[in-house]
Order: sequence, then structure tokens, then C-alpha cells
Amino acid sequence: MTTALPERAGRRCHNALNPLHSTHYFSPDLAEELAGVGVTDRNAAYFAVRAAAMGPVGAGTVTATFYNFRHELVARHVPEVWRTASPEAVLAARARAVDATLRRLLGDEVIASKEVAEAAELALRAAEACTRTARPLYAAHADLPVPDEPHLALWHAATLLREHRGDGHLAVLLDAALDPLEALVSHTATGKGMAPKWVLATRGWTRADWDAASGRLRERGLLNTEGELTEAGLSLRKEIEARTDRLDAAPYTHLGAPGVERLTELATGVLMAAMAAGAFPDGMVGKD
Repeated sequence: MTTALPERAGRRCHNALNPLHSTHYFSPDLAEELAGVGVTDRNAAYFAVRAAAMGPVGAGTVTATFYNFRHELVARHVPEVWRTASPEAVLAARARAVDATLRRLLGDEVIASKEVAEAAELALRAAEACTRTARPLYAAHADLPVPDEPHLALWHAATLLREHRGDGHLAVLLDAALDPLEALVSHTATGKGMAPKWVLATRGWTRADWDAASGRLRERGLLNTEGELTEAGLSLRKEIEARTDRLDAAPYTHLGAPGVERLTELATGVLMAAMAAGAFPDGMVGKD
């Protein structure tokens, strides 16, 4: 029997695990490993490492599954990147980069700790209840083998849980009639999303695109003239997260309340250590 989960317990667990997955995107180790297989462009590297589990897919598939990138940016690098490095080579390079990144951020003592091993076990148990249906990025990663080393198994499980929630989140965004940039603008307006300068530097959108998306949100009554969410906008963003929680409930219900609480505690400890070691750049999140 499972114990009923406290409200938003799954989301809190996700919020601790998701950044662990993301550490490698900001790591010099990833750039080094991808350069070693011939991929030197930052955008091409991101598209490759996240899409490689799906095989040598085209730009359309990447745009569809990543959602918030401008298609023209994706098409500039995909499928060309697969002519430089195969998905298999990219996955191997990513695994080396994740290993190096976590060892550098956490240190050997944490890597070898019983807490990391316990967190990996709990996260993998939660992922047992994830479902492949209509979740392409999760399904592709679920076909990959689980690494033997606990810190890599924890990262792998965090990836499964991240992509499972992300695939469901995209369905909710579509139902809310938020296009890719409207989704970004409205999330940034909550104060919890990516800062505009980071969006414009990494997602392929221009300031004119951003302003046009803001205008569309104002026309719907979701954003005010100062760029802040209206009551309707706040309500929509709250409902988006709540509906995403419902679509993502299965793994955390499967793990049970005590397991979710323990996994959140363990993952938070690992994440705090990584952040203290400089895992993420300053100024990445915020409204400015």
C-alpha cells in the first residue's frame, strides 16, 4: 500500500532532481568531450546530447520535443551534427562528461557515499512507474541502460524523471494555447524562469520575437504593460504546474510518501553541494 502524498511533494522532489541532470549542460567537461568527437558549437552540442537517445533525428523532431527553441536555430545544427558525430558517440561523450562533472562538483567522498547510492536506488524505483506513451524524450532515455556506478545511476534516474515530467508539461502548454516563446515569457514573468538575456542567447529568439510574444500575452489579459503577470496570468501558470503535477504523479505515488520525502532530502543535499561548487552561472534565473 502507498501513503498519500502531501500536496506538491512530487514537484518538490522534481525540483531537487532536475538541476542534478542539468549540471552537465553548463560544464566545461561537456564542451571538452563533445569537442573530442568533433562537435564544437555550443548549440549543436546541446541539441545533440539531449536528442541522441532518439537516434539521428531531424530538426523537426528536436523542435517538437524541445518545444521552446526557434526552429531555425535547430535546423542550423540538426541533422548536420549527426554527420559529425553519431548519436552513439555523443551518448558516450555525454556519459564521460557527466562523470567528470559530478566528480569535480561533488568530490570523491560524496560520489562514494551511501547517501548517493540510496538516492539512486530511490530515484530508479520511482522511475519504474513512468510511462512511455506520448512521452518521446522519456521513452528514448528509458531504452538506455542504467549505469553501474551509483552517481551515474542517480543522474540517469534524474534524467528519466525530468524528461517524463517535461513531456507531460508540453501537453499542458499546448492545451493552454501557449506557443514556445509565450511559454518562456510567461514563465520568466513568474520570477522562476530563465532570464530574458539567457533565453535570447540560447533559444534562437530575438528581442522583437520576445516583444511580440509579450504583446500576444497582453492581448489575452495574461500580462500587463509592465511585463508582470495579471491575476489571470498567475492563475494560468498555477494551473499549468498543477496539471503537470497530475500528469507526473505516477512515479512519486509509486515511491510513496516516505520514499519521496527521503529522496527529496538526499537530492537536495547533493544539489546544494553542486551549487556551492559553482555548478550554475549567476543570473540565469529571474525577470531581468
